[in-house]
Amino acid sequence: MAPSLRRTPLAGVHAALGARMVPFAGWEMPVQYASILDEARTVRQAVGLFDLSHMGELHVSGPDGLAFLRHAVISDPATLGPGQAQYSMLCTEDGGVIDDLIVYRVEDGYWVVCNAANRDADVAHLRDLLARTGFDAVLDDRSDRTGLVAPQGPRAEQLLATLTDADLPALGYYHAARGSVAGTDCLIARTGYTGEDGFELFCDADRAVELWEAVRAAGEPFGLAPCGLGSRDILRLEAGMPLYGNELDREHNPYEANMGRVVKLDKGEFVGRDALADVARSGPQRRLVGLVMRDNAIARHGYPVEATGGASGVVTSGGPSPTLDERIAMAYLPAEAAAIGAAVEVVVRDRPYRAEQVKLPFYKRSR
Repeated sequence: MAPSLRRTPLAGVHAALGARMVPFAGWEMPVQYASILDEARTVRQAVGLFDLSHMGELHVSGPDGLAFLRHAVISDPATLGPGQAQYSMLCTEDGGVIDDLIVYRVEDGYWVVCNAANRDADVAHLRDLLARTGFDAVLDDRSDRTGLVAPQGPRAEQLLATLTDADLPALGYYHAARGSVAGTDCLIARTGYTGEDGFELFCDADRAVELWEAVRAAGEPFGLAPCGLGSRDILRLEAGMPLYGNELDREHNPYEANMGRVVKLDKGEFVGRDALADVARSGPQRRLVGLVMRDNAIARHGYPVEATGGASGVVTSGGPSPTLDERIAMAYLPAEAAAIGAAVEVVVRDRPYRAEQVKLPFYKRSR
């Protein structure tokens, strides 16, 4: 018998709004409320509201909390000032990606946000690592106690300014600060997964409904609409942001995914360092590339890609882009075949369709 799906604190809200719910990473989540493409346009033009309470939130503290994190992740949390955040990853000893994360430096330690699908594996990995290394650190899985509401879009700051006294203009991208939003204590993070400006509001799980309703009501004059996972996937694809299970997994390393900048080899020993140093020296065997379809077809996850000289690869993510009015995709190709402007063919239902390699990201906000 299949295990029952988890539900976020906002499950009742989604039902009342008529959301179409789907299984995702062991959770029942809203994929859309109305049109997926219209929801994506709303985020690009105004502000969309997402429930991300399925994400994992881990708190790391203790005398060796920082030293432990530096050993566990590929970035260097020691470079974070108070309230700063950085994109990072957990890797295996052979350099494969266990998960991608955001690490925040908060007043009482470090706040680590991980993917819902990997939360249990991440916690098990980190606890095992902590036991083996002997660092004097505390790992607290606060995921079930935490709600996460995310207004995303160019009008998100204007909207949030009506609900908080926090100095939002002074809160830079990939920064966070404690503050009250509509009477709810939050960690207000200027982060997101859409390629737009926006915020992620972490709160106690039992305040998530109250926070959501306050943000939604205040957002009406700003064109806010609730948005589901379908539009979020389109938005992150347009922004060239990798998705674990598509672009990232244990069979690929950060350099192949164009994330070599995240790897800090000079910080000392950490899990996967030797393998990643070898890749940095020799270069990755595969590269993640952007594709724009030149024939009338949509590339989907798992479709074969054929390049010149008999090289072959595979589509990791693909779909229509409402922002660019193009059919776009990301794919892994052998490194020697990865070249901006080069032609490839995507095999769709046994037929080849022309595509062109382009620079990632497909979309970058000008604001």
